[in-house]
Amino acid sequence: MAETGLDLLRAWCDSLAHERRLSPQTVRAYAATGARFLAHVEAATGRPADVALLRDLTSADMRGYLAARRASGLCGRSAARELSALRTWFRFLARTRGLDTTALARLEAPRVRKGVPRPVAPDDAVALAETAGEAAREPWIAARDTAALLLLYGAGLRISEALGLDCAVLPLGETLQLRGKGGKTRTVVLLPQVREAIAAYLGLCPFPASAGSPLFRGARGGRLSADVLRRAMRAARVALGLPDSATPHALRHSFATHLLAGGADLRAIQELLGHASLSSTQVYTAVDAAHLLDVYRSSHPRGG
Repeated sequence: MAETGLDLLRAWCDSLAHERRLSPQTVRAYAATGARFLAHVEAATGRPADVALLRDLTSADMRGYLAARRASGLCGRSAARELSALRTWFRFLARTRGLDTTALARLEAPRVRKGVPRPVAPDDAVALAETAGEAAREPWIAARDTAALLLLYGAGLRISEALGLDCAVLPLGETLQLRGKGGKTRTVVLLPQVREAIAAYLGLCPFPASAGSPLFRGARGGRLSADVLRRAMRAARVALGLPDSATPHALRHSFATHLLAGGADLRAIQELLGHASLSSTQVYTAVDAAHLLDVYRSSHPRGG
C-alpha cells in the first residue's frame, strides 16, 4: 500500500525526535507545518497528498502555500520558519524516498524587516541551533551543529571553548570544569537538553569518542573549525529571517541577558561567563534596560 502524506510526515517527525533529538516543541511545530502544507496542496490540486503528488510539486505550488499563509496573517519571520521546516522535510524525503527537492531549492525565503540588533530571543536561540544542521547531508553533522550551538547558548561558552573540548570530559554530568581565557578554570552548568543533544550527536558520529580526541569533529574526523560552525549558523539565521547580529557569539550574550532577565545576580553571571572583572559583565544590565525601554515605548499608552 502506497504511503500517504501523513505517513511521510510521521516518518519525518520520528526522525526528528529519535535521530536528531529535537525538542518536543520543535517537533510539534514542524508536524503542524507539515500537516497544514498537506491540507493546502490537497485542496489546491484536488489530489491526495501522497508521494506521487509531492514528487510533482513545483515552485509555483510552494509559493502558493506561502502566499496563502501570509494572507492568513502570518508574519515574514514565521513564514521563513515554515519554509525552513518544509526544506528540512523535503531533504529527509530526498534522502529516504528519492524525491527531487528542486522546487523548494529555487524558493527564496520571505523578506523580513530588519530592526535594531537584539540579543537572540530564547525561542530563536533554540530554533537557530536546531535549524543549523538542516543543510547538512549527513545526520551526524546535523546533530553535531545543533549540539555545539545549544552548548554555546545553554552554557554561555565562547566558540573557542566549545570547540576546544576533548572527549576527556565524557561522560557529561550536570556541570563541566572548563579552562577559559588566561587559563582560568570555571564551572559551567549543563542543562539536560544540552547533554541530550551532545549524546545524540555522539551516538551518530562515525568517529570513536576516544580519550584525547576532539569532542566536536569535522567531516574528516579532525577538530571542528569555528568557520564551519559559523557558516551553519549563518544559513540558519537566513532561513529563519533573523538579523546578521545572530552569530555564535551572540548566543553567549543571549545566555547572559536571559539569566539577568530571569533574576540571576551579576556575580553569578560573571562566574558562569568567566569574566575577569565585574565591569565586563555589567554591559548586560545596559542591554536588559534597553530591551525594557523598548517594551515600554511600544506598549505603554504614553510610551511614545
